Amino acid sequence: MNEIQLKYGCNPNQKPSRIYMEDGSELPVTVLNGKPGYINFLDALNGWQLVKELKEATGLPAATSFKHVSPAGAAVGLPLSETLARIYWVDDLGELSPLACAYARARGADRMSSFGDFISLSDVCDADTAKLIKREVSDGVIAPGYTDEALEILKQKKKGNYNVISIDPSYQPAALERKQVYGITFEQGRNELNINEELLSHIVTENKEIPAEALIDMKIALITLKYTQSNSVCYVKDGQAIGIGAGQQSRIHCTRLAGNKADNWFLRQSPQVLSLQFADGLGRADRDNAIDVYMSDDYMDVLADGIWEKTFKVKPPVFTREERKEWLEKLENVTLGSDAFFPFFDNIDRARRSGVKYIVQPGGSVRDDAVIDACNRYGMAMVFTGIRLFHH
Repeated sequence: MNEIQLKYGCNPNQKPSRIYMEDGSELPVTVLNGKPGYINFLDALNGWQLVKELKEATGLPAATSFKHVSPAGAAVGLPLSETLARIYWVDDLGELSPLACAYARARGADRMSSFGDFISLSDVCDADTAKLIKREVSDGVIAPGYTDEALEILKQKKKGNYNVISIDPSYQPAALERKQVYGITFEQGRNELNINEELLSHIVTENKEIPAEALIDMKIALITLKYTQSNSVCYVKDGQAIGIGAGQQSRIHCTRLAGNKADNWFLRQSPQVLSLQFADGLGRADRDNAIDVYMSDDYMDVLADGIWEKTFKVKPPVFTREERKEWLEKLENVTLGSDAFFPFFDNIDRARRSGVKYIVQPGGSVRDDAVIDACNRYGMAMVFTGIRLFHH
């Protein structure tokens, strides 16, 4: 098949809509179930590139959770700790396969942003991963294949309408890519930058010590940024993105947005949050929303409104600002990647508050010295790649 007709484009008024191969060749994708839309395919194909590169760079199964053509989360398939399994709501599923661990991490880092995501998997989808996907609110999944059991599980989702796409893992796109804007065709060479050890060799700070785990996290950060709408930054820890700031006009706003997400990820692991007793029958999405409010300064207003009675079995104590700050001080050894240079050292100051120890960025600002000085002041190690990773 060299063409798939779509219901409509980005919006219902944008018709007709299709995906096709300009040269008349076969599409590398096959719809196994459902009827994916225009935005679904954009998310699927961007996400597939991301996980394919993560697998090639790390040797580990990879997954990403995409929303509106940017990843809400990305991760490789490292085992889950007991705490992570609890905050990702998968502690009842037993031991998960590496691919399922990768998706649990990708989905779990920012569960609110991942709500209604499109999933990309680097490996053949197994039953463990399918069972995890089936219980989450999601629009669809793309993978290089599916086991028979996994496909049957996914076909039961959304009353049989869940979008399941397979992609030929050997497909290689043309070296030149094109798109149209306002009837004008843009053409550029594909971004085939190889994120490897050599790219991470130029350490510009006094601290030159970057452990192997942080180098893997740097690769994850850069590959994630390669497919995130710019401006963008990405916080990574232990093989998964824990905060992604996408599409901001100001770099510091990216750093703050992603830093706040990283903070929330860590706050979910605090004793105060882990001890919450939710009302019987409360769904995972509602629990996520309740946790988000509980960790905010707005919680006192919610308490005053009496909403807690519908959410918790027992009225939880206030998670004070001082308690949150004390817990966040324990977050450490986080890696931060940026798709372009940091123009001011305020980004470094904000990154430190979220436990950042390792930074990778292109460099090239007229204020590089001030940024390096800030890293030295905090004992951080920073790599300059010399290569920007804008994505539009």
